[in-house]
Amino acid sequence: MSLLVDAHADIAFNMLTYGRDYTRSIAETRALEAGTATVKENGDTLISWHEYQRGRIGVIFSTLFAAPARFQTHATESQVYKNFDQAHKLYSAQLDVYHRMQDSAPDKFRILASKRDLEQHLTLWQDAATEAVSRPLGMVILMEGAEAIRELSELEMWHNRGVRLIGPAWVGTRYCGGWKEPGPLTDDGRKLLAAMADFNFTLDLSHMDERAAVEALDIYEGPIVGTHANCAALMPNSNTNRHFTDRILEGIIERDGVVGVVPFNTYLKVGWSRDKGHLRDEVPLDVVASHIDHICQIAGDSLHAGIGSDFDGGFGVQSVPPEIDTVADLQKLASVLQARGYSETDTANILGGNWIARLKTNLP
Repeated sequence: MSLLVDAHADIAFNMLTYGRDYTRSIAETRALEAGTATVKENGDTLISWHEYQRGRIGVIFSTLFAAPARFQTHATESQVYKNFDQAHKLYSAQLDVYHRMQDSAPDKFRILASKRDLEQHLTLWQDAATEAVSRPLGMVILMEGAEAIRELSELEMWHNRGVRLIGPAWVGTRYCGGWKEPGPLTDDGRKLLAAMADFNFTLDLSHMDERAAVEALDIYEGPIVGTHANCAALMPNSNTNRHFTDRILEGIIERDGVVGVVPFNTYLKVGWSRDKGHLRDEVPLDVVASHIDHICQIAGDSLHAGIGSDFDGGFGVQSVPPEIDTVADLQKLASVLQARGYSETDTANILGGNWIARLKTNLP
C-alpha cells in the first residue's frame, strides 16, 4: 500500500465535543456511542489510531475548528464562539489537545512542524515496513476559519505553536466571504494574507467564496492549496458555493497546489441526504474517483489531486460511499483509479505523494 495522507480531520473538535478517544478501536467507539445523540448529530466514527495504522495513513492535517454561534446546530455544542476572544480561547484549547496527544503518547502521535520533523517521520514509516510494527501518526496543524486570530501580531504565536496552514473562512468571517455567506476578501482579509506570507503559512482556499478565492490566488505570495473540496462542475445545480469551480481549480494548479477530494456523499451527488433516507449505495467510490479525475484532467497530470476526507466532520459512516467502513478503506481508491487507467505512480501521488511533496517544500 502507498503511504496515504488525509488533508482534513477534525480530531480535536470531536474529542472536545463528543469525548471521542481516538486511541480506542472503531468497534469500541461505535459500541460506546450506539443510540446516543453523538451518532444522531455526527454519525458513527470513521477514525481511530488503529485504522490509520491499518490503512497506512501516516500523515493527517489536524484541524482547529469552532463555529460562530449563529451556526450553532445543537444546544449542547461546546465549540462555538460569539466573539473573537472566545474563538481564540477555543482554538488555543484545541491546539493544546494536539500537544497533549504528542506529549502523552509520542509513540502514537507526532506534530510535524518542520522539514526535519517530516523527514524523520517518513523515515520511521519507511523503516517500519511490516504491519506488525506501529508508527506514530503525523499531524500537520490546520486552522479552519481564522477568527481566532484577533490581531495580526498573533500570527507569530500560532506559527511558534505549530500551525502551518490557515483557511480564512468556514462560513463568512471578518476576513472574507465563505460557505453559505458569500462575499469578497475584506480589507482585514487582505492584511491577513500579507501577514501570513511573512511566515509562509500555506493558504487553504476551502470554504472561501469564489470571489475571495480568486483574489487570494492573485495576491497571496505564499503556497496555496484546497485541503477539502470537490468539483463544482460535477455538482450542477447544487446551489452551494462550497465546491471549487474550474476557475479555482485552475488557479490552484497554476500555483502548484493540491486539492483534497472529500468522500462525503452530500458533496458527491446533488440532493443526497442521510436525513432524507438516501442510501449509501447511490454514491459508490467511483464517484470520488470522478472528482479526482476531473482535477487531473484539468492539470494534465496526477500531481495536483489528493484526499481531504473531513471524516467525523459532521458526518460518519452513514454518509460515505458503501465501500468505506473506516478511514483505512481510502486505500481502495488505488484500485478504482487504476481501473480507469491510472498507473501505480499516479495513484501513489494522489493517495499521499502530492501532499508529501508540498510539505517537503512548504514546511519551515
